[in-house]
Amino acid sequence: MEKFLIKAKNASRVLSSISGAEKNRILKEMAVALRDKTKDLLEANSLDMIDGEKQQLTSALMDRLLLDESRIDAMAVAIEEIAALKEPVGRVIDGWVTEDGLKIEKVSIPIGVIGIIYESRPNVTSDTAALCFKSSNVCVLKGGKEAENSNVAIAKVLQSVLAKNDLPTSLISILEDSSREGVAKLIKMDKYVDLIIPRGGVGLIKYVSDNATVSVVKHDKGQCHTYIDKDAKLDNAIAIAINAKVQRPGVCNAMETLLVDRCIASNALPKLKVEFDKAQTELRGCLETQAIIEVKHATDEDYDTEYLANILNIKVVDGVDGAIEHIIKFGSGHSEAIITEDITSAEQFLNAIDAAAVYVNASTRFTDGGSFGFGAEVGISTNKLHARGPMGIEGLTTYKFKIYGSGQTR
Repeated sequence: MEKFLIKAKNASRVLSSISGAEKNRILKEMAVALRDKTKDLLEANSLDMIDGEKQQLTSALMDRLLLDESRIDAMAVAIEEIAALKEPVGRVIDGWVTEDGLKIEKVSIPIGVIGIIYESRPNVTSDTAALCFKSSNVCVLKGGKEAENSNVAIAKVLQSVLAKNDLPTSLISILEDSSREGVAKLIKMDKYVDLIIPRGGVGLIKYVSDNATVSVVKHDKGQCHTYIDKDAKLDNAIAIAINAKVQRPGVCNAMETLLVDRCIASNALPKLKVEFDKAQTELRGCLETQAIIEVKHATDEDYDTEYLANILNIKVVDGVDGAIEHIIKFGSGHSEAIITEDITSAEQFLNAIDAAAVYVNASTRFTDGGSFGFGAEVGISTNKLHARGPMGIEGLTTYKFKIYGSGQTR
């Protein structure tokens, strides 16, 4: 692994000599290559899908794993959108002249070598590779075994474009050792790796965070809530709640718990149940919820579980304060929403909730790099330092100070 990472580290120097225009041209070639190789990518993905069925992966994981023509095209579109973003490296973020006459510039620079550990989703391979290339970082990709064929096939397409442009293929590296031991080694290689970004289940995030000597930006679970306030437009609230849970249940920005103001629970819950029943959502609720509609009982363990499936907890709360109290106890700092027409309640919620994304009258499903205008993201960071929320181009840069003098001494 050390030899593998030395090659990746050395390749990072090549990126410093490539202009923004050149990077954009190569990214566009990568998008074309993905579309051209759609058949090959589908064949590789079918092998993973067959293995997934044998391994009895959950429906949510199978959905994440699946590639079809539209998803491959979406991967290509994401790369084109990344190419269209403004150049993130070499920007003068700030500048000033000191009392000693030193001219100081704060300039954006790449982080260096970024290790990305992820599960299930093959599109992460192309998204993160493109984001790292655009921001002049080398990426070392370690996908899960369940998507190994798909990830390798996608990486080979991108690497072929690098080779065609006389660039080292190690700029986009796939870690061949897909074992747990391979992860254990990678996260301690701080001599060669500058940042680790883990994306996946709670177990993976905890293992990496507890054992890494490389700096880590966590992309933790999405324990997302939607609170329906007494001053909400109920039809609007129902539509948002259905979207937040049902549109794609197996993703981190899907709602896991619906909070309902006690003042409107007797009216709102039966109407919500009708719509969730249509979507075949399994509902679990508190005792107050069970007194109004027929649902399974929800425990504290349920309220702390990221289902990534078409299962929803419901909790009746005492107004905005009750919603905030519940979210503080069970939230993961990902995405939270309030549905209300009362601006005071909305502002109270926005200010009190400590999460990467806090919404008023909108679905949590919008917490996404593409929806935020980032082209794509390497994940949704639940960290507070360095990067938070959808981690796009800006989150893949750091800065240094350039100081211009004229003979000053101290």
